Amino acid sequence: MIAAAGPRPLAPALLGRFWRDLQASVAEAVVGDAASLRLLTVALLADGHALIEDVPGVGKTLLARAFARSLGLDFGRVQGTPDLLPTDVTGASVLEGGRLRFVQGPIFTNVLLVDEINRATPRTQSALLEAMQERQVSVDGETRPLGDPFLVVATQNPVELEGTFSLPEAQLDRFLVQIGLGYPGRDEERRIARRYRGGVEPLERVECVIDREALLELRQVVSEIHVSELVEGYVVDVVRATREHPDLRLGASPRASVALYRASQAWAALEGRGFVLPDDVAAVARAVLGHRVKLDVDRQLRGASLQRVLDELLGRVPVPVEPA
Repeated sequence: MIAAAGPRPLAPALLGRFWRDLQASVAEAVVGDAASLRLLTVALLADGHALIEDVPGVGKTLLARAFARSLGLDFGRVQGTPDLLPTDVTGASVLEGGRLRFVQGPIFTNVLLVDEINRATPRTQSALLEAMQERQVSVDGETRPLGDPFLVVATQNPVELEGTFSLPEAQLDRFLVQIGLGYPGRDEERRIARRYRGGVEPLERVECVIDREALLELRQVVSEIHVSELVEGYVVDVVRATREHPDLRLGASPRASVALYRASQAWAALEGRGFVLPDDVAAVARAVLGHRVKLDVDRQLRGASLQRVLDELLGRVPVPVEPA
């Protein structure tokens, strides 16, 4: 297990070891899906949050739980339902012995899984906004800080509309990346089917690969990954291009530029580099921008797709070349 190195930050080279150990540990419970795990790790190292959108039964909850267990972090879970109240998430004060005592909600953890977030009402969804942006909650007139690290992993089902409440743009903008798991391949599905043959819960085989202090040091290392002026300009140009595409009625905000910048740093770190390349930006652009832009309805009816638009944008924006 990777432990903290004292007052000096951990060397960037240890990020490679961390990534390999994390993949091996999560693989004890989750079959395949290295791409989704990588984006989840990018969200963690960039101090962001992740939205997992896919059909039921593909392992969204299992991935989140195995991820938290591998990192040795506290894990909390909230099930989105129409009758879920904000205080069910944040906690509330109760009268005990003639005095008010605050009872913490599940949000006071390191990794919070919000299952089927779009089943919660807008009022409850908004209770997460302050927590996701400012890492704190305000209850009964008092502001209470959350844990560090703090990562929200929310899931939603894209095919079921009855009894759901679409996430507003302000909420979607708080998620660093959007992740789609997809169906496993045939061999992977066979491995999933026989996973419980030994009668052992797969999560019990997942071991912690890093301690909390070392993880915070790694996150600091990622924040210092070098981004040249040319690559920084490329990040901004990609985001600004979303505001000019005729197929989009809503482009990405300046917050998206920050998110793409930070996600690119984390991706480069997992590649074992201390600097960001344009390829790193392109690698995370779809996951960072896909949930922040909206297709024009008329263009969508004529066959436009978000995936195609993002591909066009990345193909259209000039890729900078560092001078020799």
